[in-house]
Amino acid sequence: MARLSSEFEVAWQSLSGTHTEAGWRSINVGSAGPVSLHAGRRFPENEEALLAGFKSVKMSSANALPDGQGFAVERVDPHGDGETWLALTRKGSGSLELFTAMASDVAGALDAAVLETTDESRLLRLFLGRVRAWQEFMRKGARALGPDAEIGLIGELVVLSAMIVDGLPPHIAVEGWVGPQDAVQDFELGTGAIEVKCTISTVGFPARIGSLEQLDDSSRQPLYLAGVRMRQSQVGKSLPDFVDRATSLLNDDTQALGHFANRLISAGYFSNHADRYPRRFELTDIRLFLVSADFPRMTHSTVPLGVHRAVYDIDLDKIAGQTADLATALKSMGAV
Repeated sequence: MARLSSEFEVAWQSLSGTHTEAGWRSINVGSAGPVSLHAGRRFPENEEALLAGFKSVKMSSANALPDGQGFAVERVDPHGDGETWLALTRKGSGSLELFTAMASDVAGALDAAVLETTDESRLLRLFLGRVRAWQEFMRKGARALGPDAEIGLIGELVVLSAMIVDGLPPHIAVEGWVGPQDAVQDFELGTGAIEVKCTISTVGFPARIGSLEQLDDSSRQPLYLAGVRMRQSQVGKSLPDFVDRATSLLNDDTQALGHFANRLISAGYFSNHADRYPRRFELTDIRLFLVSADFPRMTHSTVPLGVHRAVYDIDLDKIAGQTADLATALKSMGAV
């Protein structure tokens, strides 16, 4: 759970000023286990920051640190104490409201993690992983999802939840959900993959294929296409409800919950936007198609020489290919 944003707002306000001497001023906002957390400002820029201090972890100068629209992460030495300090700092162009939410979420993620581990190396990876999720969120515009993206995310959450119900361990299911990280397919599990398409269309099942790679099974086999059909309904579930459903299936697995939160942010879902998703949907059915040689698709090996990119539509209602239930598909991929 994110920390209260007011905790940082009050600290940053008390530190604000016009200091001409270069350096840091900071206030301890409570540690997350062995990790020291400070709300800080760097002068003379007067930039807000979350400072995280790791006592026993050393970082090479070659380590690449996240740098996004509106924020930056850098190695700093605010106290000259020999610790490894990282500063998550708002850029002048960044929204203070969004940055405050980000700092609160990152600090809260560390608070949750120390209930399971005090290993500073793991906490450092969690810190950077959460910041990279926000980096992806901001890269995608830091806005509420549009209608099509909303439906798409619901489809992926439906499949994720169904996998766990069918016996896939939660941490494997969540780690295999790579679509939010701009992977070619939405899930990479065992030796195979699953691409998810979701529709609310009542006429046919239109599925937009975004690239020549999306239905190419040359690198991961078997490859399945999961068609998730929803219908809009006043008694159905909203996107936040589908998020809550998937969360409840993670069984308090701290590691899985942390990865899941990162994936949601990377996918463009921000809990503060929950009230922007009033539409409700009911699941009609899920169909899994094995993508094999006779499946209607375009790949690099099947298009004419010179075609290097394509976006095309197929109608899943008109495909008579081999289908499978989800449990069988997971076994065929070696995921369970």
